[in-house]
Amino acid sequence: MKKQTQDNMQEVAQGTLRKMRARLEPTVAYKIPLGEAEVAANPLLERQLRLEFSGTIHCVHCARKTNKSFNQGYCYPCFVRLAQCDSCIIHPEKCHFDQGTCREPDWGERFCLQDHIVYLANSSGLKVGITRATQVPTRWIDQGASQALAIIRVRTRLQSGTLEVMFKQHVADKTNWRELLKGKPLSLDMHAEAKRLIDACAVEIKDLETQFGFSAISVLNGVDTVEINYPVLQYPEKITSFNFDKTPVVEGTL
Repeated sequence: MKKQTQDNMQEVAQGTLRKMRARLEPTVAYKIPLGEAEVAANPLLERQLRLEFSGTIHCVHCARKTNKSFNQGYCYPCFVRLAQCDSCIIHPEKCHFDQGTCREPDWGERFCLQDHIVYLANSSGLKVGITRATQVPTRWIDQGASQALAIIRVRTRLQSGTLEVMFKQHVADKTNWRELLKGKPLSLDMHAEAKRLIDACAVEIKDLETQFGFSAISVLNGVDTVEINYPVLQYPEKITSFNFDKTPVVEGTL
């Protein structure tokens, strides 16, 4: 990564690129993990920036060199071995820990047998989602939500996924990233939306309480809507995605 100085482009950092880290502040603060460095992204706004792909790929888990990455950065052996790459991570309602077939039971205990939050978010519109309780509000920022509200707390990932499947019969469960980049969505009454959704699924929620146990599902009351503001100076006139395999150098004003 290079940034424009007064006279030329100056290298800021190099190495394996990972997902940006974000911290909730009045305006979200971002850092870009690149190799051993963490580059603060907000101060780079309105600066000329250049990203150069070296052509070398290293697994984000074991760091081995690989010709191709899978599941957002893993080498193939890690992809087929790690629990965090299993299909139940994308489809939590398919969690199979209780069947004794988890790829890594210790990992499953740390990440799947933990309290999860079912939430509503306003990103490209209203959507339902789930996340570990420890990932609030990071998950909401990652999805570009301008508003978010935790509505139910459960004890496991399987329970949260089951609730999400039920709720998505009434509300979207995905963010349209192209719509997200066109501008901030209209503000919603998140508590009213939550009440509408929970009322619509009241019978199914009772059935799940019977299945999982009454104390496993807790509808949250008295929780404030989280309002999130991003460091956006202007939204793009034309939305273009980049692929480093095809375009190894990407540059422009951030």
